[in-house]
Amino acid sequence: MRIGVSGPHGTGKTTLVHELCSRFDELTPIEEPYVLLEEEGYDFEYPPSRADYRAQLTRSIQLLNSEPAGSVFDRTPVDFLAYLSATGLDIESAVSTSAIHNALATLDLLVLVPITPETERLLPPPEMLGLRRTVNDTLLELAYADPLHLLADIPVIELSGPLADRVETIGAMIR
Repeated sequence: MRIGVSGPHGTGKTTLVHELCSRFDELTPIEEPYVLLEEEGYDFEYPPSRADYRAQLTRSIQLLNSEPAGSVFDRTPVDFLAYLSATGLDIESAVSTSAIHNALATLDLLVLVPITPETERLLPPPEMLGLRRTVNDTLLELAYADPLHLLADIPVIELSGPLADRVETIGAMIR
């Protein structure tokens, strides 16, 4: 089982990935591209630039193509497409979709972690609220309308219910 967890910043993705892997011994968390790139010395702008999001997109594709079964990915290429789109980039004409499609096709499940009233109430307030909202809406559109035809055969689950039920909801999908 290979699971990708996608959503805008500040929705509890990283916590969810680690809780899921703690609950199911056969699953291993894969750190998000931002953290890996930063550890390697990549110097991100603030706020991140299109080049920064492209670097994360590239690393996300590499991770999906190289990590073994049992991996749970903190972010997927869909995240970075949403961020690039939120910066005003026309992603339909600006990115090569074949590498993204092939990387995403390695997933058995894509988990969407959107902004919900509960994430707004219970989680720490995030930065860049306008960007976050735009990324949330774009990510949901990319997943459900699939205008780039990237997710045709990948099951998608949206976790819009209570935070406490997230791991159990995914667990029911992977059993």
